[in-house]
Amino acid sequence: MAENRIVNTHQSEAWNGYEGRHWADHQSRYDALNDPANAPLLAAARIRETDSVLDIGCGNGHLTRLAARTAARAVGVDLSAPMLERARASAAAQHLTNVTHLRADAQVHPFEEAAFDLALSRFGIMFFADPVAAFTNIGRALRPGGRLAFVCPQSVDRMDQSVIFTAIGEHVPLPDFSEKTETGPAAFADPERTARVLGGAGFETIEVAPLEVPQMWGADATDAAGFLFGWGPMRHWLRDAAPEAVDHARQAATDAFRAYETENGVHLTARHWLVTATWPGAPGPA
Repeated sequence: MAENRIVNTHQSEAWNGYEGRHWADHQSRYDALNDPANAPLLAAARIRETDSVLDIGCGNGHLTRLAARTAARAVGVDLSAPMLERARASAAAQHLTNVTHLRADAQVHPFEEAAFDLALSRFGIMFFADPVAAFTNIGRALRPGGRLAFVCPQSVDRMDQSVIFTAIGEHVPLPDFSEKTETGPAAFADPERTARVLGGAGFETIEVAPLEVPQMWGADATDAAGFLFGWGPMRHWLRDAAPEAVDHARQAATDAFRAYETENGVHLTARHWLVTATWPGAPGPA
């Protein structure tokens, strides 16, 4: 698979700039946040030993590697060169020879037609500039009867994170998280929109189910706040804020995180959607 043009240039800039480097440099921290979604996602995906799996927005590649332990092969696709470097290194360290990674824009990449049995994504499908076109392109890469399974966040106001953001927002301006966006973390927060997008792309038997999982934010409240304030979107939102206001906001976040401290770290509850669908046609033999 050759790498191809990038049409989602804004996201490419972000994931190859500070945001991507932060995720790559804090690989274990982001996995601690997102790994609780792995087991239900993989259970819904029903990976078989003969499957070829495409992981969309694979990031540092943990889900790709987990899929590869069952599947015949797994291909991780992402825009971020720093994260793909980590993904490749991690796969090599684990001696996984059936894993490959590709820097490409899944919305337009010329995947081999009908080459995969399953497309997966763990929080990697919310940033497409044209989601119908993207899922149509992903669908073409699936064999008849191929499966799609992904997890995406519900709206922020349904997360424990909203408590932290409310505390921060008393000191610095933050976005209106209730505002609906076409791209971004909450792009598929509305299950009806998800069904419209996937149906418009040609998928069938679309199911959207709620998923509630814990998220590990840090060893203690101070650690959790420090990690949050290093996160790319937070840095972007606070870029014009006065330093003293940022200090007050960080302290407010620390105080808010204390309500979620346990002996085993800071745990918040995240609420996501678990989405499955199939590509038209009769599946091939298992």
